[in-house]
Amino acid sequence: VAVGDSAAGFAPARTVDTTGRFALPGLWDMHVHFGGGEALIEENRNLLPLFVAHGITTVRDAAGDLSPSVLEWRSAVAAGTLQGPSIFTSGPKLEGINSVWPGDLEVGSEAEVLAALDQLQAMRVDFVKITENTLTPALYMYGLREATKRGFATSAHVPVAVTLDQASEAGLRSIEHMSYLLRGGSSREAELSAAVAAGTMTAADATTAMIESFDEATALRTYARLAKRGTAVTPTLNGSRILAYLDQDTHAADSYLQYLGAGLKATYEGRVTRAAGDDAGAVARRHERFEKAARLLPLLQQAGVTILAGTDAGFLNSFNYPGIGLHDELEILVRYGLTPQQALAASVVHGPAFLGKGALVTGMLAGECDGTFGY
Repeated sequence: VAVGDSAAGFAPARTVDTTGRFALPGLWDMHVHFGGGEALIEENRNLLPLFVAHGITTVRDAAGDLSPSVLEWRSAVAAGTLQGPSIFTSGPKLEGINSVWPGDLEVGSEAEVLAALDQLQAMRVDFVKITENTLTPALYMYGLREATKRGFATSAHVPVAVTLDQASEAGLRSIEHMSYLLRGGSSREAELSAAVAAGTMTAADATTAMIESFDEATALRTYARLAKRGTAVTPTLNGSRILAYLDQDTHAADSYLQYLGAGLKATYEGRVTRAAGDDAGAVARRHERFEKAARLLPLLQQAGVTILAGTDAGFLNSFNYPGIGLHDELEILVRYGLTPQQALAASVVHGPAFLGKGALVTGMLAGECDGTFGY
C-alpha cells in the first residue's frame, strides 16, 4: 500500500511482530542462461519454478540459444499464466562471424551491428549482451557505443585487446565475470592490450602478464574510474569456484541433479572433460586464479563499484544450479569480503536498480516473511 517511515494513517486488519526477523524483496539472479537447443526447451522451462522455490523472483537472462522461448516465458510469467521468476532478457547476444556460441547475432561490419541492434529493438529486449569470441575489438567498441546511444544497458565480456577503461568509457554498464577485473590491477594493461590488438602478443600471454603484474593500488584507481562511470560488475564466483575445484569435488553425488533433465546434464560434460584433462600445474593455476579473482571483492566495494549478484547458472555451466546457486553465490560473496548486508544488496537493491526498477515500491505483492526470505 505504501513504503515510508511511518504507519500513521493505516489501520491494518492484522499486525505481525517482526522482532528478530527480516523482510526482503524477492531475490534477483542477475546472470542466468537458458539454452541447449530446441530439444531442451521443455527442460529449460522446467527450471523456472526452481528459482521461485528458492525465493528468486527475478532473473536476468544473459543470452543463450532459446531467445524466442525466453521471450514467450517473459510474457507468460508477467501475465500470470506461467510459474516462474520475472525475466529480463538480452535476447541473442552480439558476436563475431563463426563464433562458438549458438544462437547469437553474428556481425562482421558496422552495418551489421546496426542491423542487429534494430533486430534486438524489435524484439523488445531488456538490455544488450556482447561477447568477444570472434568479434573484432573495433566492432566490440562500436557495438557498445551504438547500443548505449539507443538507451540500452549493456552487459559484456571484455576482450584482452580492449582495456577495462576503454570499455567503460564506451558505455559498458556491467562486466560479466570477476576474472576480467584482475587485468585492471596491472600498470601494464594498456601496453599489453595494445600488443594483443597489434597481433604481437597472444591474448593468453597478455592476460598472464597482467595478472602477474597486479598491484592493489593500481586496481583501486582503475575500479574507482569504473565506479565513477557507473560500470558494475557481476562476479559469478559460484560458477568459477565449481570449475576451479572440480579436482576436489566432482559433484557426481549432488542431490540437486534430480531436478535437471538428462539433456541439460549432458551439456555439463564438455567442461568437466576438459577440466579432467588438466595436469597438476594447470589445476594449481585454476585454484590460484579463482582465489585471486575472488579476493578482489573488498577492493571493488572500497572503490564504490556496484556489485551485482549473479550465478551464471544454466546450460553448459557445470553443476551451477538454477535456484540454489544464488544462495551459494551470496555465501561466497560474504566469505570473500562483503558483509551479509552488502551481499544481499547486490541482489535485492543493485539488481533492480541496474534495470531501472525499485526494490520495494507501492503496489508490489507482499507476503509474510519466514525469516529466510520474503516476497
